[in-house]
Amino acid sequence: MSVSQRCLCCVKYLMFVFNLIFWLGGCGLFGVGVWLSFTQAEFSSLPLSFPSLSAANLLLVAGGITMVTGFLGCLGALKEQRCLLCTFFVILLILVLTEVTVVLVLYYLHDQVESHAKANLKDGMKKYNSEHELKKSWDNVQKMFKCCGVNNQTDWYEVLNGTRPSSCCPGAEKDPCNAWSEQGCYAKAKNWLSDNIRPLLVFGVCIGVVQILALVFSMQMYCQILYAEKNLD
Repeated sequence: MSVSQRCLCCVKYLMFVFNLIFWLGGCGLFGVGVWLSFTQAEFSSLPLSFPSLSAANLLLVAGGITMVTGFLGCLGALKEQRCLLCTFFVILLILVLTEVTVVLVLYYLHDQVESHAKANLKDGMKKYNSEHELKKSWDNVQKMFKCCGVNNQTDWYEVLNGTRPSSCCPGAEKDPCNAWSEQGCYAKAKNWLSDNIRPLLVFGVCIGVVQILALVFSMQMYCQILYAEKNLD
């Protein structure tokens, strides 16, 4: 076996291992997205700008794309096909650039994104009395997080003519309300999400490192295959 063939074989199996890790990471992201979706099922009728709902959908999409991309990379490594490797490289590069763009947008335009999300949720509150599923979702989220409104309880005053839903008071179904929830649901859900998803951020950084290495190995393998084909000719 020549030196170039040994290099190709080494890169091939490294590429396969990294893409297998990448694929498993995608499965993990998708699984967490499914878990979040199930835990938030009781208020799925809320606008997708609600923090935990938007996170669930983002994880489902990211996990699905990562799984497909990882599978494509594994297949390209085993088959040693330049076309598959090139497709894998392009898709993964677009994915990495998209992830970097999303992170930068959320970091630098955090206040604007949050303001838009809150405005969207407040707009949805106006349908509280007309849409049963939306009413049920708001009641469930306020009971679960022990919160009231988007920013605070005053958000309901314009919608319900100066009153609040009974769901703003924990245990109001059984006893007269003695203590109304004052904190807004947006902040409560955001805090719950940050407390539960912190380990996932570390996992996401690890996946990012694997993505960069997969890009390097896929290009290296592409060049090795091209070099080997030229030597055969």
